[in-house]
Amino acid sequence: MHRTLTEHARCLYGDEYRPTPRCETEHREHYFIQELTFADPDSILAMLHELSPFQVDGFLPVWVRNLAYRLVLLQRPDEPALMREAAENLWLHGPDWDHIAAELTRQADALDAD
Repeated sequence: MHRTLTEHARCLYGDEYRPTPRCETEHREHYFIQELTFADPDSILAMLHELSPFQVDGFLPVWVRNLAYRLVLLQRPDEPALMREAAENLWLHGPDWDHIAAELTRQADALDAD
């Protein structure tokens, strides 16, 4: 059993900066996605920041990163810095999501102006 979401992601996808630990747990992507779906925002952000510290790197699939940021923003909808971080991730892995990234940035700017 994995102790953290980050540990589970590292076992499943690997880590560009650290060796993947030996693990006897069965690794099926849907188990990880279930855990991610119900994880708290701090756990999700810890995973993103540890496994992709510079956003352009890391072995997490882009769709997992996008889902993770979406789940965090649903739980923390009024954090401009987080919106900008999610937008940056979308721009780096777009262009399919550029319009969403632009909207997140617009919303972050509006929150900052209040």
